[in-house]
Amino acid sequence: MKTNQIDGIEIIRHFNDALNAADVDAMMAVTTEDTVFENTSPAPDGERYSGQKQVRAFWEDFFRSSSSARIEIEELFSLGDRCVMLWTYRWVDNHGGAGHIRGVDVYRLKGNLIAEKLSYVKG
Repeated sequence: MKTNQIDGIEIIRHFNDALNAADVDAMMAVTTEDTVFENTSPAPDGERYSGQKQVRAFWEDFFRSSSSARIEIEELFSLGDRCVMLWTYRWVDNHGGAGHIRGVDVYRLKGNLIAEKLSYVKG
């Protein structure tokens, strides 16, 4: 089944809503078994996680250390099996200090699932 533009955007919004709720099960439910995630860290290329097991482990660790994480969508668009999301990531650290960074995710969809999420940050 080919993903159309609206479906792709809906899938990414669902994934982001689950991320903001720290709901790893819901996040993983919209990814392929062989999904790939490239984190923004460490610079310059980030770390690559392949397959549901590695990607799930990353997100579980992320939420343990970033319980107040929130990704705000600035812009989201798609063409064919690709979606691009510009975002602001906001957090509050353990001392109550607020922070943010801006970036972009480039997604590749397979069917109606996320097969690849490549993340990049400004700065």
